[in-house]
This record gives sequence, C-alpha cells and structure tokens, in this order.
Amino acid sequence: MKDIFAVYKPKGPTSNKILQEIKRSSGAKKVGHAGTLDPLASGVLVVAIGREATKKLGEIVGKEKEYLATVRLGTISETDDSEGEKTKIDVKTIPRKKDIESFLPEFSGEIWQTPPIYSAIKIKGKEAYKLARKGKPVKLNPRKVIIKKIEILSYCWPYLRLRVITGPGVYIRALARDLGSRLKTGGYLAALERVRVGDFTKEKALTVEDFSKLPS
Repeated sequence: MKDIFAVYKPKGPTSNKILQEIKRSSGAKKVGHAGTLDPLASGVLVVAIGREATKKLGEIVGKEKEYLATVRLGTISETDDSEGEKTKIDVKTIPRKKDIESFLPEFSGEIWQTPPIYSAIKIKGKEAYKLARKGKPVKLNPRKVIIKKIEILSYCWPYLRLRVITGPGVYIRALARDLGSRLKTGGYLAALERVRVGDFTKEKALTVEDFSKLPS
C-alpha cells in the first residue's frame, strides 16, 4: 500500500474522525492529513500513513486546491456556513448573473481575506471557534491568499454555484461571506466539495470502506 493517498470524506464526520477510522483499519501508529475539511464539507482529504509519509504533508498542504461551492445569497450566517444562526437580508435588487461576474475579478489573484471567526486559527493559544462559542470577542487579522480561478457554474437566485481554484490558506466560507457583502445581498456557504488537492483527485480517491479492504 502506498503511504500517501486521497480519501473521499463524506459530509458529516470530522476530518479527524476519518483519520481515526483509517488508523484503526491500518494499525499504523502515525497517521496525518493535509488540509482539514469542515464537517459540513465533503471531498478529497490527503492522508499519510507512517512517520516518514506524514513528514511530506507540509509540502502537500501548499498545493493547489479545487472546490465546487454553493453560495446561498440573501441570508447571512453566524458561522459563514449552513451550521450557524441565520439572518435574512432585505435585498432591494436581486443581482443578475452578469452583475456577479463583474465582481469576481475582485476576488481573483492575490487578495486580502479575513478568516471566519468560527475557525481553528489560534488566538493566544486558543482556537478562535472555541472563543466565539463562549461569546467572547474574536478579532482575526486579514491575510494575503491567492485565488487562481473563480467561475460561475450555475445561478438561480438565491443559489450561486462556483468553481474555485486556490492556493493554500483560503477559506471558501469567507469567500462566500465577502462576495455576498459585495453584492449587498449577504451570503453564506451552503455546500462545499473539494475535488482536488494537487494531483490528488476525487476520481482517484478511496472511501474509508475501500481502504479497510486493501491489503496491508
């Protein structure tokens, strides 16, 4: 069995739960992954088995990533995704597809992005999402990220489906939030699938069930 491979994470379980299942199946002492997927997201999770393999994950984390994202316009979410408390926005004018397309260049290339407050970024050693859940004020600084390509796959108000290719560190939840803000409609990430990390693709990914059947 090769030591680094793609696993398809379904919507629901955490990335860590997938790792634990693989660890049990493989009997390996050391298992790691490159790039966490939120529980509500699905798609490619790059997994390494063994100490030497996990040392290579830092390089893979920096690889190009490709996502299929569904943005729900007209509503904002406390968590910038479908999990959080929602607030409907009084939208005066529903944007046309060409209006949205005219704003997309602002979200392409090297941009400044403020991560969601419900994220695992640490503030003085504590994850931001844990502080936010306790009702404590959370302020995260914007940081430079790269969005290599963003295109509309379909649009039927209030749902906008996008294909996004990014460099490391991009939060698609933040992109949905910021695009909704720019359109003056509000918006949150309703669904997300990661279909590629570098050369690791959805088509070549194993399921956890497939993995358990492989010879060690």
